[in-house]
Amino acid sequence: MQIGINTFVTDEGISGPQLGPALEERGFDSLLLAEHSHIPASRETPYPGGGDLPRVYYRVEDPFVTLAAVASVTRTLLLGTAVTLLIQRDVIHTAKQAATLDRISNGRFLFGVGAGWNREEMANHGTDPRTRGALLDEQVAAIREIWTEDLAEYHGQYVDFDPIYSWPKPVQRPHPPIFVGGGPAAVQRAIRHGVGWFPLAVPDAAAVPAQLAELDGHDLPVTVVGAAPDLALLDAYAEAGVQRVSLTLPTLPESETLDKLDEYAKITDRYLSAR
Repeated sequence: MQIGINTFVTDEGISGPQLGPALEERGFDSLLLAEHSHIPASRETPYPGGGDLPRVYYRVEDPFVTLAAVASVTRTLLLGTAVTLLIQRDVIHTAKQAATLDRISNGRFLFGVGAGWNREEMANHGTDPRTRGALLDEQVAAIREIWTEDLAEYHGQYVDFDPIYSWPKPVQRPHPPIFVGGGPAAVQRAIRHGVGWFPLAVPDAAAVPAQLAELDGHDLPVTVVGAAPDLALLDAYAEAGVQRVSLTLPTLPESETLDKLDEYAKITDRYLSAR
């Protein structure tokens, strides 16, 4: 099992180009970045984690720009989004951004997508929260068409375009790995599309079998996001056959971040040294 890092890169913490090489040096296999285009001042939708919305949500950088910068200073680190809020994005532009990042990184991009939770944020993008799941299904299918066909077209209820040309195509074939982030609805979406799943880590190793039972026997790639550096939890996911677990890295200045990564690396050494 591989060990990665998920975090919010902001203007108040370590930069992407500083963080990427530090992860490679310590044996972490991937960097997964969060996305929020903005935070509406209304704040009517409650934060799923409970309490006040953490400061990093307000200040997070664009993940595609940041990952492109990280790609330029790393060689092996996988670069992903956890998750791209695709339902707030133009599907054709996003297909091109993702394909470009895959080329810049020489095939190291992981495309995590999700339906989001902040209803006011969606509304500012013209997205109806009630139909965001159906929209996401169509967007995933449309992006795959753009990535894999020289002449691509898609006709759905929410995504509709006549034949188009769009280059570059991704380096990875048939396309970069796609992962759907979330809980039961997300795993069902992953099963329908035959792509990977990004579940949020459970807090207790004993809960791992029940969480992964949601796959209902389907053999899909699984990257667990947001785990604590707890060996019992990591061992439980490894024994269950999970491909990767991503540890949550707090957003801190460079020196404090490097200390935290050293702390994580000591705990997860058995997995990092097995790469």
